[in-house]
Amino acid sequence: MNEHNWIFSKAANRMGSSIIREILKMLETKEIISLGGAVPDPKLFPLKEISEATHNVLKNNGAEALQYSSTQGYLPLRKFIAKRAQKQGIKATAENVLITNGSQQGLDLVCKIFINPGDTVVTEQPTYLGFIQSVNTYQAKFLSLPIDEDGLQVDLLENALKNHHEKPVLLYLLPNFQNPSGVTLSLARRKEIARLAQKHQIPILEDDPYSELHYYGTPLPSLKSFKCADITITLGTISKTITPGHRLGWVIADTEVIKKLALAKQATDLHTSTFAQWVIYEFCRQGHMDKHIKYLCAEYAKKRNAMLSAMEKYFPADIKWTKPTGGLFVWVSLPVGLYSTKILKDCIENKVAFVPGSAFYTDGSGNNTLRLSFSNVSIE
Repeated sequence: MNEHNWIFSKAANRMGSSIIREILKMLETKEIISLGGAVPDPKLFPLKEISEATHNVLKNNGAEALQYSSTQGYLPLRKFIAKRAQKQGIKATAENVLITNGSQQGLDLVCKIFINPGDTVVTEQPTYLGFIQSVNTYQAKFLSLPIDEDGLQVDLLENALKNHHEKPVLLYLLPNFQNPSGVTLSLARRKEIARLAQKHQIPILEDDPYSELHYYGTPLPSLKSFKCADITITLGTISKTITPGHRLGWVIADTEVIKKLALAKQATDLHTSTFAQWVIYEFCRQGHMDKHIKYLCAEYAKKRNAMLSAMEKYFPADIKWTKPTGGLFVWVSLPVGLYSTKILKDCIENKVAFVPGSAFYTDGSGNNTLRLSFSNVSIE
């Protein structure tokens, strides 16, 4: 085959391969124990209930469920999501909900309608790799602020907003069991961040795939439940709570934002799979969701406890790690000068994989950190 000198766009040339995607490939190798990707345990999928929901949809509404649909999404499902969001203090109707192909598409669409090349985005450090990729595609700059055991350090945020020479266009947060660190933003800091966002009129992008995987303690309200509700955009997904293969997520936002997102989505894929939306709605309509999430929380809590117990027993004393009360991740800090990429090579030779922490830093730092996921490995 002849080589061609393709001239790609600047945006395409900024795209980089994800280390997580490379680690996911390792799952095809059965010998590898992967503590890397945030992959749900397929043994916990609600196969029987999904099968029944699929059968019911095909039997009773097959032609409609296999047809084109509206960009914004299947109305009964949007109503269900809006009603369920009330548990987190979010006031929303179906008109505030857009169905997406997983929450990753939601991230991309929000970046598409808010970011111009050269704009500044505020984010936690470390933060979700998928968001870093999206922001890089749209050629924005990062203002990355460190987190501690209570989440984003608000005093640093306030100083940054006061002294930064240009107004950021987004503040991106994972408030619950953050990916990659597993930490949760405290209630006091949520209130203060809401105040600052309102004061400076900076939209908050609240990425929330893990809040329902809550194992210990009391769940905290959504950032969208505070006074900054009108400028907060909240993302959700069923990928961690039901099935990732259906690729179904959502955005909850002001109706003006939803309209813009819908226009952006039309240019991307017209709409999310009609059939997937019908099946998931049928699953939820039958009352399976809460029951299944309760089951997941019990099983993942066992895995979380097994991992933390093993780390207490086997890890050297000078290594530190988080102890998340939910979600899927444990964040490990090694002594300065000990690189996680070097350890990864040794681990892969011994059939174990994890994600080096530098992948979650916008500036390539964090070489002495790593992320462990306990979701898709057995207790043993």
